[in-house]
Amino acid sequence: MMKYSILIQWSQEDSAYIASLPEWGKYARTHGKTYEEALENAKEVLEDLIYAYTQEKKPLPAPKILQLT
Repeated sequence: MMKYSILIQWSQEDSAYIASLPEWGKYARTHGKTYEEALENAKEVLEDLIYAYTQEKKPLPAPKILQLT
């Protein structure tokens, strides 16, 4: 799998962990009751996005790579 970011944050409003996929736009999100569930759901969404883009022959977004200086 490619190296894409997954940001997981607690949402008090939703009483759930929200997992965002920043490289894929603001609507690429999922959630889970636990941190682990949110992470697993995000991995599934990421796999689905990569598959869909590949099937449609759309270029994948560039992964954001952490640069420590």
